[in-house]
Amino acid sequence: MRAVVYDRYGPPNVLRVEDIPIPMPGANQVLVEVAATSVNLTDWEGLRGTPMYARIGGLRSPARRVLGSDIAGRVAAVGSGVTRLHLGDEVYGDNLGLMGGFAEYAVAPESALALKPKGLSFAQASTLPQAGSIAFQGTARVRRGQRVLINGAGGGAGSFATQLAVRAGAHVTCVDNAGKLDYLRTLGADEVVDFRRSDFTRLEPFDLVLDLVAHRSVLAYRRALTRGGRYLFVGGSVRTLLRVVTVGAALGLLTGRRLGLLIARQGPSHFVPVADRVLAGDLRIHIDRTFPLDEVAQALAYVGEGRALGKVVVTP
Repeated sequence: MRAVVYDRYGPPNVLRVEDIPIPMPGANQVLVEVAATSVNLTDWEGLRGTPMYARIGGLRSPARRVLGSDIAGRVAAVGSGVTRLHLGDEVYGDNLGLMGGFAEYAVAPESALALKPKGLSFAQASTLPQAGSIAFQGTARVRRGQRVLINGAGGGAGSFATQLAVRAGAHVTCVDNAGKLDYLRTLGADEVVDFRRSDFTRLEPFDLVLDLVAHRSVLAYRRALTRGGRYLFVGGSVRTLLRVVTVGAALGLLTGRRLGLLIARQGPSHFVPVADRVLAGDLRIHIDRTFPLDEVAQALAYVGEGRALGKVVVTP
């Protein structure tokens, strides 16, 4: 089968297309013939090996040769112990543990996959597992009338989180680069901020800050919160992560402003509710661009450099 592989961390040009053997599913695993794989920031981080938490499992070289976790396709084979899925089933899920989506076939645990709704295309379904789960869990406590800020709102998780917060009745402020602000207005954002021109931590404070690209100081994030407000780190620098879980936690106890890490749980129970909201017409999926397998390097750069509006999908 054709797959996009890499053997060392680096820029997109370390990727190459190779013919490699089709993997075989083990116990409780299925083989998926991949129809679509969406690109996440975790793929960009895994390619470059930065931030350092992207190297977990492979400090000096990648633990997995093929990136791509959010897959959608058809079950082509099943391993022992598989009882819920069958040959030919149309499925989708977040295969973050094994990756392998930027290929014609990928092996995934049965537990990571759900049956694809007939109302969604393979490309649409592939956008939901990781980004939808992060958005769903990150906005779970949002209530009507609250002030919510989403930093890095124009990407996949940010787009879903914006819509979920708007639907919950919050006043939503979205932060991203200037090229995404009009798009964010179409999602229902009440206010939009170009991070290059304004410091969102100096705006009127918020009940929730969902930060997908954290790089500021803990004191700045504390300043951005109302008393009783909550800051959730989702992605960003290791330095910021460490400060949030140490200094930030202590500051939260002292000031009544909680700063912490969003540990997004994986699995169908966390992304199927988002798919249900899409099918009900409450949320919409925006696919900015679709790339063929030969252009995975370009797809990763497009997302990693912050140019994507919503999601980007690779279709083998």
